[in-house]
Amino acid sequence: MINKIRGSFRLLGIASLLLMSFLTKAQGLNTSNSATDDRGYLVKTGDVAPADFTLRLADGTETSLSKLRGKVVVLQFTASWCSVCREEMPHLEKEVWQAYKNKGLVLIGVDRDEPLEKVINFQKSMNISYPLALDPGAEIFGRFADKKSGVTRNVVIDRDGKIAYLTRLYDRQEFMSMLKKIESLVATTGAASR
Repeated sequence: MINKIRGSFRLLGIASLLLMSFLTKAQGLNTSNSATDDRGYLVKTGDVAPADFTLRLADGTETSLSKLRGKVVVLQFTASWCSVCREEMPHLEKEVWQAYKNKGLVLIGVDRDEPLEKVINFQKSMNISYPLALDPGAEIFGRFADKKSGVTRNVVIDRDGKIAYLTRLYDRQEFMSMLKKIESLVATTGAASR
């Protein structure tokens, strides 16, 4: 009888562990972009994007979120050593930059703490045409996410300067949701500018 009870408790314990594991994984796969799922972010959707910095592009030009107000902006936080970034970048080039660059969207890769020469070589090796910006000391990154957290992030900012979507890592389902959000923001921008 005692062995039966012990067996029942053991099964109940195993079932509880499996349920907790399943729920944890389900939350991890949640692409709802909720404020409770920060994934290392210091900002959340609906916040006004931090704009107290200058983006120094690899070609020597400078811009800022203030100058880009009125456009849909995607900041892609990246680095040459990041394999997930490298996996995502061809999709950003084709499905975001090439698809929307003439429709009021700006995509800028923000390279985390690498020197200019490395950033230029990274852009060439990835065969991307969207601009890369330098981020010495990960100062720009640190305005959006905890500096101890990883790159491979996209911050989508609407034409009013508010954060509309946040991604982390490269998950195809989340990427497709981001594309839908970008499409709706670009359509709204196009309609507003007519």
